[in-house]
Amino acid sequence: MGAAARSLPLLLLAVAAVAGAAEALSLDVHHRYSATVRDWAEAAGHPGHRAPQAGTAEYYAALAGHDLRRRSLASSPPAPAAAPAAGGPLAFADGNETFRISDFGFLHYAVVALGTPNVTFLVALDTGSDLFWVPCDCVKCAPLSSPSYGNLQFDMYSPGNSSTSKKVPCSSSLCDLQTECSTKTSSCPYSIEYLSDNTSSNGVLVEDVMYLTSESGQPKITQAPITFGCGQVQTGSFLGSAAPNGLLGLGMASKSVPSLLASKGIAANSFSMCFGEDGHGRINFGDTGSSDQLETPLNIYKQNPYYNISITGVTVGNKSYSTKFSAIVDSGTSFTALSDPMYTDITSSFNAQVKEKKNPPDSSLPFEFCYTISSKGAVSLPNISLTAKGGSIFPVYDPIITITDASSKPIGYCLAIMKSEGVNLIGENFMSGLKIVFDRERLVLGWKTFNCYNVDNSSKLPVNQNPSSVPTKPAMGPSSSNPEAAKGPSPNITQIDVPQPSSSSSIQWHLSGTLAAIISLLCLASL
Repeated sequence: MGAAARSLPLLLLAVAAVAGAAEALSLDVHHRYSATVRDWAEAAGHPGHRAPQAGTAEYYAALAGHDLRRRSLASSPPAPAAAPAAGGPLAFADGNETFRISDFGFLHYAVVALGTPNVTFLVALDTGSDLFWVPCDCVKCAPLSSPSYGNLQFDMYSPGNSSTSKKVPCSSSLCDLQTECSTKTSSCPYSIEYLSDNTSSNGVLVEDVMYLTSESGQPKITQAPITFGCGQVQTGSFLGSAAPNGLLGLGMASKSVPSLLASKGIAANSFSMCFGEDGHGRINFGDTGSSDQLETPLNIYKQNPYYNISITGVTVGNKSYSTKFSAIVDSGTSFTALSDPMYTDITSSFNAQVKEKKNPPDSSLPFEFCYTISSKGAVSLPNISLTAKGGSIFPVYDPIITITDASSKPIGYCLAIMKSEGVNLIGENFMSGLKIVFDRERLVLGWKTFNCYNVDNSSKLPVNQNPSSVPTKPAMGPSSSNPEAAKGPSPNITQIDVPQPSSSSSIQWHLSGTLAAIISLLCLASL
């Protein structure tokens, strides 16, 4: 998205942030179905925008259906640890916000500027993949404009139009497909396949400058040399429904943006993401966390270098389990997915402790344990938490989703955990209300309860605030319909007061054939 892409919605999104003493990269994050994004769509006169009504079965099916469950053709080793950068956290020059957009899948997006003169892109942020790529000299890419984009006009990158662009030869250490090169001086090709919807990106690697802003003292623009993919051919979801203007990998490999920034001494080899219950969030490159955060070691597997942690225990209300399994912390997954025996242990214990009767299976929903709210209008839920290796407690503030009818009245809820085979994924719903620190220097995952609108003074990284929409406290309750729900009398129970549904409310949870087809894509394969 170059100059043409800087229409009203992006001007509203791209709010610059100032981050503290070290060169920090910060971005706000918004949920694709958040109220803020709805306002942007309306302000843009978005004629084709139809986000599912929040709380409906269609809404949650759509969120789950757009998860990027990826599997690269070739895994890359994690980047070597780098010396801490001289500066502090950094932000993209076009703003410190990240946000989710309804028409482009359940992913967080940020505005990124590349090249000279600069071209601007709206890219998806993904901790489960490594390569940063944008549409480039396109043979087969998503359209640059579409009724579903509203007033947004995307742009594409072309190496020939940037005076600072350089080709990446096959002899480069970042070139994974050297065997497909005709000569060592040829441009290095890349090819990545993602697990969902036969989705892939193919092209050649290039190097150009990315514009970042430092926020120590007087803000200044930094031009950081970055290797990324010139995406000439995209398939599947990348042709429109998810990441149509590019994807920025935040993974462990040496070619990911955090790794490249660290290797050049531009930022510390760490970053953080904050996940607000309303879809708003932030990303800070170079953020190494704070002394008050909880931590657990990262498991590093050379063949699958994901943000993998070990879980040693689970508590569901008054029931605690000793267990041992590993899970990938993945910002590109909407809802947590667990394999047996942990899936059955958690769901069965939850089901035994709730008062409502479990509904019959409904193929239109991706969740097995769903319940109808009684006319009494109150729900008591067992609290859920994970115990990570080392003993730190990972609190789960948002384990359920609330189903509403056409008038937005709550009529039911589901335990928002999906069953998987062979892989465990901690999705965004388990990270809600937390600031997560991906510390790749110390090889630890850190977290703490945090309101994403607030300034984290403990890490000395000031960020932008939106006073008109700052919640009075961090979202602590698990109900999407009542984020300020108070804790119940027992430390193992959360009580949620739910408005009584009218007697005429029809409790029908059904989806169209199209959405049902999307749900059928949720089957997980082993990584």
